[in-house]
Order: sequence, then C-alpha cells, then structure tokens
Amino acid sequence: MRKKCLLIFTLITIFFTHIASAQNGSLIGKLIDEKGVAIGYANIALLKATDTTFVTGVLSSKEGSFVLKTPAAGSYILRFSAIGFSETKTAAFDVAADFNKDFGTVILKQETKTLQEVSVTALRPTITQLADRMVVNVEGTAMAASSNAFTALSKSPGVFIDQDGNIQLNGRAGVTVMLNGKLTYLSARDLRTMLEGMSAENIKNIEIITNPSAKYDAEGSSGILNINLKKYDRSGMNGSLYSGYTYNGKQHGYTAGGNINYNNGAWNTFLNLDFAHRVGGREATFTRVFYGTNQTTYFDQIATGNFMAEGPPTIRLGVDYNLNSNHSIGVMGYFNTNTLEADFLTNTFIGNTPKQPFQYIDADNYTHNTYTNGTANLHYQGKLDTFGTTLSSDLDFVKITNRGYSNYYNYFTDLNNNQNTTDFLYTNLPNGFDIYSGKIDFVHPITKSHKMEAGVKASHVVSDNDSRFYFNNNGLVLDPLRTNHFNYKENIYAAYVNYNGTLSKRFTLQAGLRAEQTKSTGISYTTGRVDERDYLDFFPSLFLQQKVNDNYGINYSYSRRLSRPNYGNLNPFKAYRDPYTWYEGNPYLRPQYTNVFSLAQTFKKVYSLTLSYQRTKDVMAEIPILDVDNSTTIYTTGNVNDGHSASLSGVGPLKISKKWDSQNTILLAYNKFSMQSNNGQLENDQLFYMFQSNHTIQLPKDIRMELNLLYRGPAASGLYHMAAMHRVDIAFKKSFLNKKIDLSINANDLFKGFRFYWTTDINGNINEFDQYFRFRSIGATIRYNFSKGKKINVKQRNSSVDEVNRT
Repeated sequence: MRKKCLLIFTLITIFFTHIASAQNGSLIGKLIDEKGVAIGYANIALLKATDTTFVTGVLSSKEGSFVLKTPAAGSYILRFSAIGFSETKTAAFDVAADFNKDFGTVILKQETKTLQEVSVTALRPTITQLADRMVVNVEGTAMAASSNAFTALSKSPGVFIDQDGNIQLNGRAGVTVMLNGKLTYLSARDLRTMLEGMSAENIKNIEIITNPSAKYDAEGSSGILNINLKKYDRSGMNGSLYSGYTYNGKQHGYTAGGNINYNNGAWNTFLNLDFAHRVGGREATFTRVFYGTNQTTYFDQIATGNFMAEGPPTIRLGVDYNLNSNHSIGVMGYFNTNTLEADFLTNTFIGNTPKQPFQYIDADNYTHNTYTNGTANLHYQGKLDTFGTTLSSDLDFVKITNRGYSNYYNYFTDLNNNQNTTDFLYTNLPNGFDIYSGKIDFVHPITKSHKMEAGVKASHVVSDNDSRFYFNNNGLVLDPLRTNHFNYKENIYAAYVNYNGTLSKRFTLQAGLRAEQTKSTGISYTTGRVDERDYLDFFPSLFLQQKVNDNYGINYSYSRRLSRPNYGNLNPFKAYRDPYTWYEGNPYLRPQYTNVFSLAQTFKKVYSLTLSYQRTKDVMAEIPILDVDNSTTIYTTGNVNDGHSASLSGVGPLKISKKWDSQNTILLAYNKFSMQSNNGQLENDQLFYMFQSNHTIQLPKDIRMELNLLYRGPAASGLYHMAAMHRVDIAFKKSFLNKKIDLSINANDLFKGFRFYWTTDINGNINEFDQYFRFRSIGATIRYNFSKGKKINVKQRNSSVDEVNRT
C-alpha cells in the first residue's frame, strides 16, 4: 500500500512539474572561460533587479549552455557563478509576455583560491562539499520551518542522535558541537535543551567537519558539527517574526519569536528571541534475562514518559563596532532558562519463568528541573597589514545551573499472596558549571599561495554537583550510600601552528601540530576520594590535495584527536530510575584517543567518494553492569578497550527532472569494539550501511516541496547492537506578498520507523530495550520578513570554546 501511494504521488508530482514548465519564452546563452573552454555545471540564478531576490535557477550543461524559462513580467538580472571563477552579473533587463533573449557567450574570469571548493548544486543548494568539510544549507528550506535546531541537526547526513542526546557521526561516537564556531559547553541533555528552544529558521548552515585541522580544539574524536546562525547582510533595519505549532499525536507544542538586526555605519546590532513550549515523550519496553547460579530471572517492563518544558524567551544579543576599516570589536550575550516537568511511569513484572511473574512493581517517577545558561563573549578582529595578516581574540564566560528534584513512588505487589508494600524516595540534584576561556589566533600570509597560522588558548572549568538522596516513607531521611557531593576543576592550555600552501599546480598542502596540557582534580567530599590528572598530548594533522585533472581530484588526510570524559560521567553519584535500574558515574574513566586516515575523491566537482579508517583507543561507551543474582542492571560509562572503524561514503546529486533535484549520501562502514571484563573478552562488530536522500521539488503555484528519506541498517555502538531504522519527512513552503510572508507545513517520520531497538548479550544475559520517542509529528509555521537597506559585508566570528560539550 505504501509503495502504491508513493508511486501515485511521484506520478502526480511529475505531471504538475511538466505542466508548470510548458510555458512560452526562454532565456538562453553559453558560459566559457577566458581560454574559450566551456564551463559546465555552473550556477545561473535569475534575480529580481529591484532587490536581488532569488526567483529561479539552473545549472549549465556539460557544454556550458543554459536555458531558463521566461519569468513573469518585470525587471531582472542573471547571476553566473562557478567554482574557481569570479561571479558575473548581467545588466538589468525587462521582461514582457512571450519574451525571449539570447545572452550569447558569457565569459567568466578565473579566481585563485588556496583550497578548492566542490559544490553540489540543485534548485537551491542543499549540500556543499568543501576540501575539509561538508556544508548543509538550512536557511530558507521548508524543512527548517516548524522545526528546531536540534531536529535540523539530527537530519544532517551521517548524523545520528541517540535517546540520551549523544551524537554519532558516520556511526562513530565522540562528536563536538559548535555554535558559530564556538563550542557550546553543554552536556548531551543540556545541548538538546538549548537546541530544541532555537528555531531552525535562524540557522544558516551546518558544517560537518570529519577531519579537523590543528587550528581546532583536539576535542571531538569523530569530528565537529558547527551550527552557523544567520547574519543579516543589509544596512538599516532587517528581521523577521514567526509563530509555529506542532502535534506529535499526544501533545501540543508551540513556538514563537523573532530576530532583528540594525546596521548603521560602524555599528551592527542584533537581537534574537525564541520562545518554545516544548513537549515530547516515549513509549518503551525493556526486557532482561539473568542466568544466575541457581535460577533464571525474567524482567519485563513497560514504560511511558512525558515531558513539557518552557520558560521566558531565549535571548541572544550582540553588538559589533568597526573601529576603522581594519579593526573591529564585539560583544555577545546569550541567556536561556526553562523549567522542565517530566514523568517516567513503568510497570515491571519479575519471575523465574517466562510470563509467570511472582512480583509486580508500579514505579512512578516525577521530575522538576530549572535549567539556566548564561554566556558572554568579547571578540576582537584586526588586519595588521595589506598582505592579509590578521589577529583575532576571544574571551568567554559561561555559567550553567540545574536546580531540580525528583520523587520516586514505588508500589510492590507479591503476586503469590497479593501483599502490597511501598518505597518512596526523593532526590535533590543541584549542579552547575563555571567556565572561563580565552584564545588568540594569528594568520600571516608568507606569499600569495602560502600562509602560516598560530594560536594559543587557555580554559578553566569549575563544576559543583551536590546530589542528595532521601528515603521518603515517613519524612525525609538522608541515604548516605546514594548521596554524593562532587567537585571538579580542570585547566587546559593549548597552542597550535598550521601551514597552508600550494606546492605546485597540482598539489596543495595543509599541515599542523597542536599541543594540549590538561590538569584536573576531582574531589568527592562524601567519600574523601581525590583524583588528580596531569597529561600533555600532541595532535598532528595533515591534508594533501591533488588536482589530477579539471574533473578529478584527490584529498589525502590524517589527524589525531581525543574525547575527554564528560564532567558528569566522572561523578560517582548514582542516578536512580527504578528499584532494579540506575546509572552510576565512573571516576576512573579515561579519555579516548583516535587516529583518522582518509582518502577523498571528487568527480566533476559535484560527486565525492571518501574512504576512511579510524582507530580509537579506550573508547568511552555506555556499559551495562549486570548483578545477575539480584536481577539488577547498573549503567555506567566505561572504557571499551579498542575500537576500529573502516568506512566508504559517497555524496552526489541526481537531477530527476528540470524542477526536481536530489542530494544523496550513502555510507558503508565496519565497526568493531572489544573489551576485557570480569566476564571475559567481550566483542561487538557490525557491517553498517546508511542511505539518505534529500529531494527538492518546485511545484506549481511557486510551492516548494522537500522530501527527506533515511535508512540506517543494523549498527554496533560500544557493547550494544542497534537494529535497523528509517524515517520519511516531507515539507511544503509557499511565499506571499513578494516573499514577505512564508507559510510552511511539515510532517516527520511518516511511517513511525525511527525506533530505537538496542540489545546487549553478555555471557548469555540479555538486556534489550525498544523505545519510540514520538518523532512522528505535524507542524506549521508562519513567518513575516522585513528588510530595509542595502547589502553589506558582514564579518564572521570564528571563536572556539571546547569545554562546554563535556558539562
């Protein structure tokens, strides 16, 4: 039935596309370079002459020719662009009915760039493949509307986010998240909270950097995800207002907000406000089988979770001031606070024979938490000479607090005699982080094709977690075995040097070395335990780019990186879930180190094929510890001894019709993990494959349709086996009143296939869970855009703070 519906939908779309294109009049021409060679696959964009608004576009053919359908009456210009060539525009021309125009031969002049770009282009570019990263363009897409930044990130090629908010890239854990080039200083849970409160329509693009250079912090063994927010490029007053609604089948969510930018000469000021009434939940089953010495125990649990979070609007405010044409300073502040109300309700049956339980537990958990994140940044950027020598610096301060409590109501029933007992518990969990960071970056061109980069950075982190656990059966009584006060301090000092230059007409080299000194102290005031660490590491990186010919290039790369333990994972505190399940921190947790080798090939500047190998030492992963005799599972984060991953990934466009483009990503990887435990040698390996296809379709009536298809095969993560999963998302967008109003409608996970089914098998003992997190939803957003002023160049900040990702 699904296949029939998809076939009918495809035929209808192709029919309307054909009808829409059958109109009279055309704009034609041919693109060549200064030597008279045709320029294929270049971008030709039709813009309104009045405000350069994008109307439509097309790619030139292999022979350099192009044909555009004549637009509605009005005044227009054509813009021509191609990788390696300077942008060229025509003079304005007026269009009437049945208008035809031959622009003849258009010559594009070459421009010199140190690193060659490879663009994968469509009706509106979705993916851009650069020499050292992939850029996913989010701005203006239909999928971005009615969506938040967290959802946009989770839909990026190769990105997977598990049920706890931990991020994997191409099947590998250890990913660092940055916002406008600045690390976010957040745990997986707090990062999710922040991104879910941010509209995806405020995002310009997401950079996927799988093999960062020495310029970046060494943190992030599997790569970096950098979320770049929009910056207005016009003088005067510009901005937008929006309102949205979502429904996931059980809960209603709302969003509203706006942003405004004012530029007047040397001053540039922006303000973003985002309000969100976030909702979500899950339905789950947990199954465990414990093969004890004298008996087997079967644990079957059904769970339902719900949450609602909202607070005052998130505020992001910034001011940049140009001291003169070469020097600028700026300040930026971010503040977010929200209150979470959540429940996790479970029904558990325990017995020694399948489906014949002797005990029933009704466990109801209720949590209240207030999260606050305040961030401040002071930035300087300057040009020191006419050769392009630059100096930039950043000072950052971040303060994060969580103030919350939880009630656990456990009701026990002995099914043999129907005797009932209760056990009520209470926790108070205040925790927070203060993070200070400063860095300086220096860039000096040696010649026109050679440059050196260098920089230093220092950071100081203080984390305080005072977790109090109480019995609550006859008033609050402190439980000393599950109470812990933990303080953590860490200093990191880093320096790097990086060279970038052209070796010959065919080879470009980038090589760098980064050094990081880490000093930390963890103190458990409850137990008196003190853990001190002091280690110096070096992280080399090497990139060699080879231009074989005009249509084929090869990039060779190597880098060494690490992932330090999450601050909370080092805390030996026990996080309670039910009488037979809890999480416990690990003060012995070690950082993991990764060596990454890759070979990337580009074809015709639009297709890429990458072969990579990653070896990780002391892989950090969630490990279930089974107390077989007591039917208890303790989850902790531990070091899996070794991890190996070999992968082959491809990215490329496929043009289905004149108004139907697709961007496609395919990944084939083999992952293997091994660990020596008290249960013997444990191994987990899997051949993993993933396919993602993003479609952009221009329908009649100027309606833009987007369709995202994702399939993930079985995978291995630490000691877990992950079952296959899939999702289908669809969105429509229509603009009104000369693009001042945008209306978007989307639907996510149409077939409810993005389900988490994970299992472990440790010496025959089974631990599996099947969870669905209500990804299936519908939503609508309306946005009003206003703009007044001329286009300007906006300076981009490029600061990097690493420690937030581990809070």
